Amino acid sequence: MKSHAKPPTPPRPVKVGMISLGCAKNLVDAEIMLGSVLSRGMEITNDAADADVLLVNTCSFIDSAKEESIEAILEAHQQRGLRRRPGQKLVVTGCMSQRFSKDLASSMPEVDAFLGLDQVADAGRIVAELMQAPSPLTDDSWQPLDFVTRRPVYIPDYDTPRFRLTPAHTAYTKIAEGCNHPCSFCVIPQMRGSHRSRPIGSVLAEIRALVAEGVREINLISQDTTFYGMDLWEKKAGPRQGVDSSRGPALSALLREIEKIEGDFWVRLLYTHPAHWSAELIETIAACRKVARYIDMPLQHIHPEMLRLMRRETSAEHIVRLLRDLRAGIPGLAIRTTFIVGFPGETGEHFQFLLDFMEETRFDRLGVFSYSQEEGSRAAKMEGQIPSATRESRRRRAMKLQQRIAAERASAMVGCRIRVLADQPQIARSEADAPDIDGRVLLDSPVRQGDFHEVEITGAQVYDLLARPVNP
Repeated sequence: MKSHAKPPTPPRPVKVGMISLGCAKNLVDAEIMLGSVLSRGMEITNDAADADVLLVNTCSFIDSAKEESIEAILEAHQQRGLRRRPGQKLVVTGCMSQRFSKDLASSMPEVDAFLGLDQVADAGRIVAELMQAPSPLTDDSWQPLDFVTRRPVYIPDYDTPRFRLTPAHTAYTKIAEGCNHPCSFCVIPQMRGSHRSRPIGSVLAEIRALVAEGVREINLISQDTTFYGMDLWEKKAGPRQGVDSSRGPALSALLREIEKIEGDFWVRLLYTHPAHWSAELIETIAACRKVARYIDMPLQHIHPEMLRLMRRETSAEHIVRLLRDLRAGIPGLAIRTTFIVGFPGETGEHFQFLLDFMEETRFDRLGVFSYSQEEGSRAAKMEGQIPSATRESRRRRAMKLQQRIAAERASAMVGCRIRVLADQPQIARSEADAPDIDGRVLLDSPVRQGDFHEVEITGAQVYDLLARPVNP
C-alpha cells in the first residue's frame, strides 16, 4: 500500500544581512565575510527584517565613526525587537569590535557575538554556530560571545571566497594589511596589527580573475600601499625612505606585473605614504599605461613641528621635493591628500603655514579632518589640546580654500577631452576621481555603463565636471 505522506520539507537556508560602515578596507572585509557565508550554503539578504543573522561591520577610526557604529548596532537591536524577531542574531564585526570587544560585551549585552579581523574568513562557520545558541532576547543570563583575537595576523588570499559589494566594473584589491607606522594620532596598528603583505602571485591571481569577470577598475588598497612587500625583506634591508625593489618585492615590481595582464582596465593607488616613495616607483607609474594618473597620499600636515609631533617619519622638505618629482615625472598626474587640523599644539601660525602650502601646491583633490582625540593614542595624552570649536573653524577655513582651488582647476578643464569610466548611463569618473570620495563627470547624454568613453568637458560645478560624449 502506497504512502501518501508528504516528504519532509528541507530546512530553509539561513539568511544573513550586512550593514557595513567605514572605508574601502572595511568593505573588503565585509565582502570576505559574505563570501564565507555563501560558501556555507547560506543566503544573503538586503532586507534586515528578513535576516536570521545581521552583521554590523563597524569603523572606529575617529569619534564620529564610532558614534555612527554604535547607533547602527543599537538601531539593529531595537528593530529586531519591534519586528518581534527574538531569534534574529546580531553580530558586531570590524575595527570597533576588534578594538573594544571587551568593553562592548559588558555595555551591549544585547549583542550575540563579536568578531575580530582574524575571523572575517571564518564568519560562515561562526554564524552557523550562533544559530544553535540562545539569544539575549530569550535568555536573561545570556553573555555575548567574544571571538576576537587580540593581535590580528590574517590576510586574504586570491582564492578566499568573496561576495563583491561594488558595481560590476570596479573592485578593491587589498594587497596588504596592518601598519608599522607610529603616527601619534592613530591607533590603527593597535587594531589591525603589523604590516603584512600578500605575495605578488596572490595579488596577480586575484586581479586576473577580476579582469576576466569584466572589471575595468582595480583599486589597490592597504593601510600603507607604498610599504607593500618591504615587510618581506631581510631585516638588514636598510633605510625605509627612498627604497628600490632590488632588495625584494615592492610596489613597483607589482605594478610592472599588473601591466602585463591582458585587458582594458586601469589600476588605482590608494593610501600611499610619503616616506616610501622612490624614483623607481615614479618611473614605473610613468611607464605603465594601465596605472591611473592618480595618487592618494595623506600628508596630514606640512609644518615641521606638526610633522614631528605627529611622528610622521618624514620632513616638510622631503614632501615638497616629492610633490615636485611626482608632477615632473608623471605627466597629467592628479594628487589627492588629506590634512588634520587642530592637532594638539597647533598654533595659528602652524595653521596658516598649512593654508599657504595648500595655496601654493594646489592639490587636485583634498580633504580635511578635525583632529579626533583617540583613546590609546600618544596624541590623546599630549598637552595643548585644541578646543573643538577651534578645530572645526580651521577645518571649514581649509575646505573653503580648497573649494576655490578645486573650482578653478575644474574650470580650466573646459574644452579638454578625457577618458572616463561610466558608473551610470550619465554619471562617470575620470582617472582623477576615485570611487565614492572624489568628483564625478556628469554627461549630457547616456553611454554604456561600466565601459570607458571619451568625453569633452563643457562645464564645471566646483568638484564635478560637465561633459558630452564624443562617440556615444
